[in-house]
Amino acid sequence: MPKYLYQGSYSPEGVIGLMKDKASGRKAAVKAAIKSAGGKLEAIYFGFGAEDVTVIMDMPDSIAAARLAVAVAASGMVSGITTPLLTVEEMDKALTKDAKYKAPGEE
Repeated sequence: MPKYLYQGSYSPEGVIGLMKDKASGRKAAVKAAIKSAGGKLEAIYFGFGAEDVTVIMDMPDSIAAARLAVAVAASGMVSGITTPLLTVEEMDKALTKDAKYKAPGEE
């Protein structure tokens, strides 16, 4: 299954919910949400700085990842970015063919 990275920031109301649920409660909720979308939680980390929570998950495809991201955003408690992750082997495969691209101003 493809891997995705989710980095999110809690709204003030989301932080209040985190304090009530505790980190372990949020982990259980995140794990259940990912499972409901057909995926599997690999890791969840909490931090301080630009992002409050970082999640690494396996998802069946981009549609399932988008479905989950929309559900999280719709809660209004967390805003974030979902990034598809590539393995070293997948990136090597992507690098085996040259994409034809003309940069602005190039002839």
